[in-house]
Amino acid sequence: MQRILDKIKSYDKIIIHGHKRPDGDCYGAQFGLKNIIKNSFPQKEVYVVGEKSDFVDFVGQVDTISDDIYQGALSIVVDTAVKDRISDQRYTLGQEVIKIDHHIPVDDYGDLRWVDTSFPSCAQMITYFYYKFKNELKLTEEGAIALYTGIVTDTGRFRFRGVSQLTHQLAGLLIDKGVDVEYIDGKLSKETLEMIALKGYVYSNFVTAKGFVYLKMTRDIIEKYNVTDEQAASVVGLIGGIEGFPVWALFIEYPSEIRIRLRSSGPTIDKLANQYGGGGHAKAAGARLDSWEQLPQFIKDVEEVVKVYNEV
Repeated sequence: MQRILDKIKSYDKIIIHGHKRPDGDCYGAQFGLKNIIKNSFPQKEVYVVGEKSDFVDFVGQVDTISDDIYQGALSIVVDTAVKDRISDQRYTLGQEVIKIDHHIPVDDYGDLRWVDTSFPSCAQMITYFYYKFKNELKLTEEGAIALYTGIVTDTGRFRFRGVSQLTHQLAGLLIDKGVDVEYIDGKLSKETLEMIALKGYVYSNFVTAKGFVYLKMTRDIIEKYNVTDEQAASVVGLIGGIEGFPVWALFIEYPSEIRIRLRSSGPTIDKLANQYGGGGHAKAAGARLDSWEQLPQFIKDVEEVVKVYNEV
């Protein structure tokens, strides 16, 4: 952390990247870090780049920058374990690259890396970074809202494994900075009629295998219910927690690939995700299929993971 702070101090331009299809934690870490750097060192140019997230865009708006901005700049990539998932591949144009992440390491990119899987969210890592150097750094209410949003979304509102005393301590620090928890909960809980209808479809159409529950979210379904890809991806939690089915997944069809949101309440599934071009946490990971023809084999592989887990 000290080396990261020293690097931040030594650069006049800093560009913060996240991952493709950003979630609340990605946005929270990006905009929280931008807020800390910009308020601590007002003379620096600080940008957040990458894809837009409608779900959590209340925490900040991404910047549009030209390639020449990267000249002599520091690139910081947050919340991203795999290089090809980094949103805006121009991060390599920076003079140096820093990786800050809480996922199980897949690609060891970056000149300087801070990876700690004990943190339940990357936003908590950024908050901890601020806490460790609070005598040197400044954080405003706007940045605290971003970081709190990141922590809340990636911990399932403090329900997931990895939440600790430190998590709550740092959340309390952010509340002291002015976070209105009711405001954030209201933003994250609001549903459209289209999403309510889609949830009905999910509950009526999931498929079961041996210890595995899954749903195919094809393009025609996404278009029929008039939801965004981001909204479609958010329903993965609906098929979790079913007794006798410790692993569940949502398969989402994109124009060029099929993304898998893979979850578990028991078996470790990150190595399986690695086999299918992905990665993540031991109990929450992402992967991909090149075509639907691969789905039967993926199901068999999940069933084998569940079988081995049950035999232990």
